[in-house]
Amino acid sequence: MIKNAVATLMVRLHHLPLPRAAPAPTYRCRRHLAPPLPRPRASAAAMSTAAEQAVADQKRALRAEVRRALKALSPDQRASEDLAIQTTILDSSWFKASKRLCAYISCQQLREVDTSKILAQCLPSNTGQEELAKDLYVPRVEDKNRNMRMLKITTMDDLVKNSMNILEPSPVDATGNDREDVLSSSSPVDLLLLPGQAFDRTGRRLGRGGGYYDTFLMKYQELAKEKGWNQPLLVALLYSVQIMDEGVIPVNSTDVPIDALVSSSGVIPISAAAVQRMQ
Repeated sequence: MIKNAVATLMVRLHHLPLPRAAPAPTYRCRRHLAPPLPRPRASAAAMSTAAEQAVADQKRALRAEVRRALKALSPDQRASEDLAIQTTILDSSWFKASKRLCAYISCQQLREVDTSKILAQCLPSNTGQEELAKDLYVPRVEDKNRNMRMLKITTMDDLVKNSMNILEPSPVDATGNDREDVLSSSSPVDLLLLPGQAFDRTGRRLGRGGGYYDTFLMKYQELAKEKGWNQPLLVALLYSVQIMDEGVIPVNSTDVPIDALVSSSGVIPISAAAVQRMQ
C-alpha cells in the first residue's frame, strides 16, 4: 500500500506545473564615449615670447619713424632747440643745486640734443669758477652685452673717440689710475641727464635698442636702494619731434620710466619727485 501511495504521489508531482524562473535582467547597451580632447593651448613661455616680439617690432617701427622726423629737422631748427634746452637746464635751480651728476656726451651723427654747454658748466676751466664745478660721470660702453659704465672726468680732454667716433672717457686717467666708476662711488648722484629716441608725458622712454641705459639705471637704482640714498632725478632731453602721444610708446618690464622731460618748450615734470624738486 505504501509503495502504491508513493507511486501515486510521484505521478501527481510529475504533473504539477514547474515554477517559472525569474527572467534574466536585461541591460541597455550604453556607449561610453571618450571625453573630447582639450584643444592645445600655447604655453605661457610661447605667449610671453610672442608678446615680447610684438613689442620689439613696434619699437623698431617707431624708431624708424622718429629717425625720419629727426632727419627732417633743419640745422637751424636743431640749433635753436639745442640752445633753448641747454639754457633751460643751466638756468634751473635743480641743476644749480646738483653737486654730482651723470650726463651723456651728445653725438651729432645720432642727432642727440647737444650737451656741450652743460658739460662745460660742470667742468669750468677758468680760475675763480671752481665753486661751479660738479662731479661729472659720463658713459663708456664696454661691450655689446648692455654693459655700460659711468666714469668720472675732470676735463673734456679725458674723452677719446671709440670705434663709432663717439666720444667716451678713457678707462684710465693721465696718471694711469682707473677712473672712478659711479657704481663704486661712496656718494650718490643727484641728477642723470638722458638721451633717447622717443618719450611721452607719462615717463615712457624709447631708447635706441641696445638696452644700455635701462640696464645701467636698474643697477644704479638698486645700488641707491641698498645704500639708502635718494634716487637721482632722471631727466630726458629731447627735440620737439621726439615727444609722443600717450600710449604710442610700447614698453616692457625692463624699460625704466623717467622723471621729467626738457624740450625747447620747457620742463615737463612727471614723477612726484620731479614735481617737488623742479618747482
